Amino acid sequence: MSKRPEHQAPPEVFYNDEEARKYTQNSRIIEIQGQMTERCLELLLLPEDSSCLLLDIGCGSGLSGTVLEENGHMWIGMDISSSMLDVAVERDTEGGLVLADMGEGVPFRAGCFDGAVSVSAIQWLFNADKKTHNPVKRLNKFFTTLYSSLSRSARAVFQFYPENEKQLELLTTQAMKAGFYGGVVIDYPNSAKAKKFFLVLMTGGVGPLPQALGTEEPDSLQVKYAKREATKGIRGKPIKNSKDWILEKKERRRKQGKITKPDTKYTGRKRSGRF
Repeated sequence: MSKRPEHQAPPEVFYNDEEARKYTQNSRIIEIQGQMTERCLELLLLPEDSSCLLLDIGCGSGLSGTVLEENGHMWIGMDISSSMLDVAVERDTEGGLVLADMGEGVPFRAGCFDGAVSVSAIQWLFNADKKTHNPVKRLNKFFTTLYSSLSRSARAVFQFYPENEKQLELLTTQAMKAGFYGGVVIDYPNSAKAKKFFLVLMTGGVGPLPQALGTEEPDSLQVKYAKREATKGIRGKPIKNSKDWILEKKERRRKQGKITKPDTKYTGRKRSGRF
């Protein structure tokens, strides 16, 4: 049987009362969870000396939430395992806790979070644990509602364990369709043990991806998915609002017999005072 938990049972079944307590008492897991959460915070690029409201997706028993608290932030966690949340309550975590399936969407009002983090959770969405589950639709629902719940200057960072490039492609495609910019940052890409994947998403427009750890140059896979920032996954088409895009749109209107202004040297040119 595979060692990956997501291959053994649905998360709400796998993380039962016994497994939830074992997970939370494992010193190695606590250490790794802490390190990954700290790295997520680094990649969020939050304002210094400020307390932010963060969403912890797949918060489990609150191990990552403890790290958020230690860094001066408030947080709300959501998780599908009631057993994990029960342990979080017993641990007297300071964050709010919500029992929810991320594949059914983020159940919070628009623009309420300054950022989001997730450690070792998003890969569960690749599974179809029920007949009604469609991984593509669940990822789309998740990213669309997450985008809505974040402020327009926020970031979301997911540490996850992909099994193959197809999963990386699926994640980035659905995230960009939901409105995000960003890409995959791969720390220590040449190390079999230390290699870690982080999906870094931005709501406020195109921005450079943070430098990966353990390499002086961006990893080729990181660059591949970062290129989606500018085009949002559109292949073979001009970028929206560019000169080529405007000219194509005007030509379509002419073919449809619609009244269209003639092309001039000013077509597609950015006017002063416009953004």
